Amino acid sequence: MKKTLVKDIMVPLSEYATVSEDATLRDAVVSLETAQKKYILNQYTHKAILVYGKDGKIIGKISPLDIIRALEPKYRQIGHSDPLSTIGLSRFGLSSGFLKSLVEQYHLWDEPFEKIVAESASKPVKEFMYTPSEGEFVKIDAPLSQAINQIIMGHHQSLLVLQGEEIVGILRLVDIFKKVCDYL
Repeated sequence: MKKTLVKDIMVPLSEYATVSEDATLRDAVVSLETAQKKYILNQYTHKAILVYGKDGKIIGKISPLDIIRALEPKYRQIGHSDPLSTIGLSRFGLSSGFLKSLVEQYHLWDEPFEKIVAESASKPVKEFMYTPSEGEFVKIDAPLSQAINQIIMGHHQSLLVLQGEEIVGILRLVDIFKKVCDYL
């Protein structure tokens, strides 16, 4: 039986939503919507946006959670550093009451939602993009089992696919799930 490799189910970079690090939140959302209309893969549309730097190389990602978190900059005051943002405070056993009290204490979402969104549209994506860590890259010729292990152990929704040192695609959890369902 043929061994499934990352390249067999990854999404090529050319088919993915991308924006410059200098693009705005609005630009990122437009890029995502364009990619969703143009490239419908399986039954799953794109959810993330890849960010490229001045040299044209991918330097970050923006997830739906990153976009929504960017709307309320006061989250940075709560100590929402990279490790906490990937794990989530509720996983530390904090009660829902305590988490709700943070909304009041830090005056989160005090303005009307529509006003917050409108004011955030011009924020540059480099202010809120996520920079992938070492464990979020996988080689194009790696066995799918290796990538699955990385996704599970890192709690990732996707991995960036490398050919040499260049990012050439993205391997999404939803595509792995689709492959599992196809085999079942």
